Amino acid sequence: MSYLGEEIGKLGFGLMRLPHIDEKTIDIEQTKLMVDEFLAAGFTYFDTAWAYPGSEEAIKKALVERYPREKFQLATKNAAWINCKTKEDALEQYRTSLRQSGAGYFDFYLFHNVCEMNIDAYLDPKYGIYDYLMEQKKNGRIRHLGFSTHARPETIKAFLDYCGSLDI
Repeated sequence: MSYLGEEIGKLGFGLMRLPHIDEKTIDIEQTKLMVDEFLAAGFTYFDTAWAYPGSEEAIKKALVERYPREKFQLATKNAAWINCKTKEDALEQYRTSLRQSGAGYFDFYLFHNVCEMNIDAYLDPKYGIYDYLMEQKKNGRIRHLGFSTHARPETIKAFLDYCGSLDI
């Protein structure tokens, strides 16, 4: 199925809850097997986030280091409302995700869970997140910029009014 110029299957591989060896250690070998099965079935879309502990490092080992970059799409997310007190804190999430995943660029980069309790973190000009991410998009480090949400319609409208037309 073609979507936004990308060939994407109807299923995506979410990396929020990967198998663990113990409470803190993701089972990379099991994750590799899961990734291999997913790709062998013809699917290519993987979804992670800075806020999913260890998932970006795991996808680097299980996917990015083992397959050509053009064989998959990778999405991750910015959660500026988690532990961000300054613009640098918020922007560091993007840089950390790029480093941890080793992907070189993101096919999809999302403002994570835009909703009533955190919209100010995305709209507040002191963070400058939108402008910075649009710059990354122009430089080819983000192919498609979007957002995820569980918000009421008026909150979504406020976000879209601020951002204009996002590439979603």
